[in-house]
Amino acid sequence: MQLYVIGVNHTTAPVQIRENVAFNSEHLGSALRELTSHDATEAAILSTCNRTELYCSAENSEKPLQWLSHYHKLDTSSIQPYIYTLPNDEAVKHAFRVASGLDSMVLGEAQILGQFKQSVKIAQDAGTLGTLLHKLFQRTFEVAKEVRTNTDIGANSISMSAAAVKLAQRIFGDISQQKVLFIGAGEMIELCADHFAAQKPKSIMVANRTLERGTALAEKISSQGIKAQAILLNDLPDRFAEFDIVITSTASQLPIVGLGMLESAIKARRHRPIFMVDLAVPRDIEAEVAQLDDVFLYTVDDLAQVVTDGMANRQEAAVDAEVIVTARVENFMQWMKKRDTVPTIKALRDQAEATRQMELEKALRLIQKGESAEKVLEALSNALTNKFLHAPSHALNQAHGDEHAKLEDVIKQLYHIKS
Repeated sequence: MQLYVIGVNHTTAPVQIRENVAFNSEHLGSALRELTSHDATEAAILSTCNRTELYCSAENSEKPLQWLSHYHKLDTSSIQPYIYTLPNDEAVKHAFRVASGLDSMVLGEAQILGQFKQSVKIAQDAGTLGTLLHKLFQRTFEVAKEVRTNTDIGANSISMSAAAVKLAQRIFGDISQQKVLFIGAGEMIELCADHFAAQKPKSIMVANRTLERGTALAEKISSQGIKAQAILLNDLPDRFAEFDIVITSTASQLPIVGLGMLESAIKARRHRPIFMVDLAVPRDIEAEVAQLDDVFLYTVDDLAQVVTDGMANRQEAAVDAEVIVTARVENFMQWMKKRDTVPTIKALRDQAEATRQMELEKALRLIQKGESAEKVLEALSNALTNKFLHAPSHALNQAHGDEHAKLEDVIKQLYHIKS
């Protein structure tokens, strides 16, 4: 079994591809159990707006990739050009870099670590983590902590939420007179709500599938002195025209905001502009909406330029972080190599134990027959010595040339023989 990371991210695939292979967190557990039932012995899945990655222990990478395609009802050939497959040490390095924020669209961003930990917890609850992945993720989070503690990788980092505010300010200038709508009430929306609330907009509305969670977020926003309320997603068509700024991030597998809804809203608004940011993968807003003259629609990929502010300082810190990652990869690979030798060591010990038991039983029978204990012990020690040394002695006698020299060096090292 080999260790693999198989996936796509913001550098290898556009959002149109990433949304096709994204996983809903509610279905991750069953997906993991399906993957490990046939195509992998251990597995975890990291699925965010910027990446979908399978971390698995498997005989080869083809079967997990085929499973990924089959699960999402895709032809493997349609996603193959965007897929990266990283084996063993490359997989370890990738995991360390992702958790440390070195592989993020926003260099050094901290949110990915929480998302990574949540994915591992889901895999653990699903029972799809074994010794290898458990150890990998334990080390991964240790490395991420070390990187963030000992470098400035997270300094001056501009988050997606802050980038959304900056873009909104480019459209409206001062957004204190704008009405803001958040669709969804998850972690990403909460982060965005904090940033927009700091700008003191005229009002904030939270639209969510369940009113309870939406109300909880609205109350949190209200505590900051902002007028905030919650509605159900079903109420959106009747209320959409009220809002100047729309930020959406849900786990829906189908678009929530369609072209027709926006056309009606634009007409009701008398063509006043609407600024929209779709942070969801799969997308919450139909792509055709971007074609409307009075709509400014941005996806996660569109925010890339905005989040480059402060990049120079973080890139310097990234050099130090990469040094830490490389050293920790070497440590982990040494652990993997030691783990691979366990079956051989066990077999060696089992063989030695069988030999010991056989000679011990022979010695006990001789003592029971009245043989001298001194002679029996002498014979026992000679027999054990001869049998334990027979295999290396025979191998050395049969070897020739370079093989003989190499084997002789190994035997000297194993038995601590000084030349």
